[in-house]
Amino acid sequence: MPPISSDPSRRLLLGALSLTSLAITLSLPMQAHAQAKTKVAAIYTVPFEQQWAGRIHKALKAAEARGEIEYKASENVSNADYERVMREYATAGNQLIVGEAFGVETAARKVAKDFPKVGFLMGSSLKPVAPNFSTFDNFIQEPAYLTGMIAGGLTKTNKIGMVGGNPIPEVNRLMNAFMAGAKEINPKVEFSVTFINSWFDPPKAKEAAFAMIDKGADVLYAERFGVSDAAKEKGKLSIGNVANTQAQYPDTVVASALWNMEPSIDRAIKLVKEGAFKGEDYGIYSMMKYKGSELAPLGTFEKKVPADLIAKVQAKEKAIVAGSFTVKVDDSQPKSTAK
Repeated sequence: MPPISSDPSRRLLLGALSLTSLAITLSLPMQAHAQAKTKVAAIYTVPFEQQWAGRIHKALKAAEARGEIEYKASENVSNADYERVMREYATAGNQLIVGEAFGVETAARKVAKDFPKVGFLMGSSLKPVAPNFSTFDNFIQEPAYLTGMIAGGLTKTNKIGMVGGNPIPEVNRLMNAFMAGAKEINPKVEFSVTFINSWFDPPKAKEAAFAMIDKGADVLYAERFGVSDAAKEKGKLSIGNVANTQAQYPDTVVASALWNMEPSIDRAIKLVKEGAFKGEDYGIYSMMKYKGSELAPLGTFEKKVPADLIAKVQAKEKAIVAGSFTVKVDDSQPKSTAK
């Protein structure tokens, strides 16, 4: 064993190094705590593949991939089971719970009240509640208006079929915006509107679309999955909603109004990390100004849509983002105008 140095300066150096090592060791738990990932859970009443849930799931998976959160999710949860699942996630230490309060508003808000230190970000038509119940909505009526313009310019029969899930404000406003956009380009266009009263029933949506095609519709608004399948089989065109499915239907889906949940999800995660999450309305973060929605690229239809129509759509898009044109939010149930 080498002798201990009698050099005073060396002894001071060794002492300083020991104190530095001790400080680093003591700080490790604090650093680990500061860098701990935020625990987030999501609850969906539909499968992950359903477009609405899918967009939220996508944004949360992206945050997980970046290493920001620990993410757990449950799909196909029935309304009767929703409160139990919410409570289990809250009790398990999740700091943020994301989901949908439609149909379970009373239960969801009751759970949030019982866990005031947990942040809740829930899809809802109603208002947020202090201190911890925030709401969001798919306010993507702006790109829906733009897709309507495209549909109005492409129809040759002047008949457009529209298949929706349920006639609630979140669906109605998108369909009404689409219809207004189509009418701007083509005042002669007529609409057939049907609701399948389900959030995920592709076969039923497909049959509804077939009926519209039989009545002359050559462009279909696919608010639900299944509509584009009918359009593909019959050689008609379709317009997508919430998610871009052109890759699956390259000769059928002309354009889509995309919903991007990343601005809302990323904001909620940031506030939870900062201890600043509170009950507020996240609806505006789904609008084009915040990149919460957009018109999907025309892709395979880029050279198939007339240049003058594209120019009109692009001009309207710029006006929307600049704030010089506002797409009306109309939550009333849309009606058929076709004779």
